[in-house]
Amino acid sequence: MEPTIEQLRELYRVCVMASNLLQPINVVRFDERIKRIFVLVGETIEIEIYPNGRSIL
Repeated sequence: MEPTIEQLRELYRVCVMASNLLQPINVVRFDERIKRIFVLVGETIEIEIYPNGRSIL
């Protein structure tokens, strides 16, 4: 199973945003069971990207 195009676009947007804020991207994981991408930015920012491309901080 692979991420959707919408998820990849949102992941790109999140990575650019983190980079502009000079924050490290520590973990990126695609959970195949629930089809979501999880991103850990810095020490405390957790982002979840749903299959429709929406994200939650």
